[in-house]
Amino acid sequence: MRILDVTLDLKPGMIVYPKNPEFRIEPVSEIAKGGSSNSSLVTLGTHTGTHVDAPRHVYDGRGGVETIPLEALVGTARVVRLSRPSHIEAADLEPLDWAGVERVLLRTPNSDRWGTAKAFDEGFVGLTGGAAAFLGLKKLRLVGVDYLSVDRIRSGTHPAHHALMDAGVTILEGLDLSQVEPGDYELFCGPLRIPGADGAPARVFLVQR
Repeated sequence: MRILDVTLDLKPGMIVYPKNPEFRIEPVSEIAKGGSSNSSLVTLGTHTGTHVDAPRHVYDGRGGVETIPLEALVGTARVVRLSRPSHIEAADLEPLDWAGVERVLLRTPNSDRWGTAKAFDEGFVGLTGGAAAFLGLKKLRLVGVDYLSVDRIRSGTHPAHHALMDAGVTILEGLDLSQVEPGDYELFCGPLRIPGADGAPARVFLVQR
């Protein structure tokens, strides 16, 4: 059995989506300074690093992260590799084998940039609304992507988010799939339980048996 951690490190200076809060961690108690223990304050956004989006992210009045079905977050997931350097269209997805697939994780050139990138890349590979609608028609439980949004930058109305959420698909963003080969894995995704939140950071494992 091989366990792969596909979670981004939460650390100062990490890449965040434009206008999102920077990650910060600072001590509030230190043994070296006379404290009885070490304790820290962490500040971060709900869409920092590897995270899930709740319906409330793009819809007022919709459910928070606690309403995401647990069945979407645990189970078999297929990793597929897509080489298109810009955006993913429905035509890129149509030739793939979708038989029995309930969760899909899209590995694109984004993953190969995580180890070297120093700043947010506005040219990241995202989904068109048509590609997201195609995935929605496949009755998937979850779609995961290897950058900080399923939508392309400046998508305006967030068509990919809307198409997936309207189809009941859970969105998982910010995966590091650089060490993951295409194939089937067992996915374990544990977002922080923050009632009413529009999203939450998550720890994500892939198990290969």
